[in-house]
Amino acid sequence: MRSIDINCDCGESYGNWHMGADTDIIPEITTANVACGFHAGDPVTMQRTIEIARSSNTVVGAHPGLPDLLGFGRRRIEISPEEAYSYVIYQAGALRAMLDSNDMPLHHVKPHGALYLMLNDDFDLARSVVRAIQELCQDPRLYWPAPTEGLALPEVALDAGVDVVPEVYFDLDYDSNGRLVLQREKSALDIASISERVKLFLRSSEVVTVDGDNLNINARSICIHGDGPNARELLEVIKMTLNEEGCSIRAASH
Repeated sequence: MRSIDINCDCGESYGNWHMGADTDIIPEITTANVACGFHAGDPVTMQRTIEIARSSNTVVGAHPGLPDLLGFGRRRIEISPEEAYSYVIYQAGALRAMLDSNDMPLHHVKPHGALYLMLNDDFDLARSVVRAIQELCQDPRLYWPAPTEGLALPEVALDAGVDVVPEVYFDLDYDSNGRLVLQREKSALDIASISERVKLFLRSSEVVTVDGDNLNINARSICIHGDGPNARELLEVIKMTLNEEGCSIRAASH
């Protein structure tokens, strides 16, 4: 039977500010990408998120970003390769320490926001981040939106023997170049159309772009955003459609 992973960005609350629906979402997914304090999250939120994941048998990866809490890590900041390495080690290392205390491994690393966008093109930054991933993870793994061909970080990671897990998105659109059309403010999704998107992907490994063209997507994980207005409905219809299509749900592994 075919299987696929479902991952979600989690642990993005901090202090008195609440974001997402982690308590509801994490038990229903296989993989949680946990914010590590630079763009979102704080130590208490990280620990609570890990505890929810542990009780749900959900694996945990690090979701490091740029040091931009007010901008949610979405504003570009010019950084050096040394800074890129240190930022990932600092954030994911803190998460790994918390995971160690909960007898859980660090499953993967998935860069966030502007850092992710910079790592599409900057090979010097990519080499530094790959080195950090190799030093952090016993079984080095990178999550990255598909298609990954020709992009800096996935290419460098593959060359270094890091397991690259390509993702497909059903709560975001794709442009004609295969890049995700990012939303500054998330709007409610047309849930009725999501099932058809999932079926198209499962049957032909394709998604439809904003221009109406079919784009080939080879993905091992489905990423959803837990802070959308109807995120829980989205997750329910995705899981229902996977079940109808005979596809099981399992965390990514080699």
